[in-house]
Amino acid sequence: MHTELCDRFGIEFPIFAFSHCRDVVAAVGKAGGFGVLGAVGFPPEQLEIELKWIDEHIGDRPYGVDIVIPGKYEGMGELDPQRLEAQLLAAIPPQHRQFVDKILADHGVPKLPEGEKPVNELLGWTAATATPQVEVALQHPKVRLIANALGTPPTDVIEQIHQADRLVAALCGSAKHARAHRDAGIDIIIAQGTEGGGHTGEIGSLVLWPQVVDAVAPTPVLAAGGIADGRGLVAALALGAAGVWMGTRFIGLAEAHGDEGRSS
Repeated sequence: MHTELCDRFGIEFPIFAFSHCRDVVAAVGKAGGFGVLGAVGFPPEQLEIELKWIDEHIGDRPYGVDIVIPGKYEGMGELDPQRLEAQLLAAIPPQHRQFVDKILADHGVPKLPEGEKPVNELLGWTAATATPQVEVALQHPKVRLIANALGTPPTDVIEQIHQADRLVAALCGSAKHARAHRDAGIDIIIAQGTEGGGHTGEIGSLVLWPQVVDAVAPTPVLAAGGIADGRGLVAALALGAAGVWMGTRFIGLAEAHGDEGRSS
């Protein structure tokens, strides 16, 4: 099961575990895989807390951080997070909020108390919110990989990560997008079939993986979408992947029980 990515990162198994839970990232790293923390829900200050905790619990193992910077979105020209949030919130029609409120009320979902409401409603799905996350991540030497979950990251972000001597990965759902990643300087292509929640496209994993492997060779490819056990790993390697990228499977871990099972 040893592949080139095992050598690159100094890991035992070519299993990359995406999770929003820091405990999972640390546990997978200590077990010989490569944990990747999903940063989209964390403001920079909280991300620093999460990464510091991982640093203290993962030993000498490497890990990664996953961000989201779409290639196109409303408000791309605004790089101030507060102004962008205000701009986007103002664009939401009142009837949309009324629709959501009605659904919650119809199903008996209580409103959050004032003190528990999020300070910011805008998640890190923009350059304005994700770029500070990258800056935080690059301050941690054990973070060896930055992955972008939606499209090719901006050129300046790729350069920033490479200048810090880290690798860049990006998800794709087609061979066309995989080639665009490669041409932009992405180091690892994550080919995610529609089984992975459908957010990268409609091509099935077993069809997509070899297409992407052939399209971007010799750039290493991680297979994603519907992998849940060793058979999926073997299938991915047989189709030319250098490892697997898994997310849903790790929700079942004891370490992924949210606040109830989370280490302090």
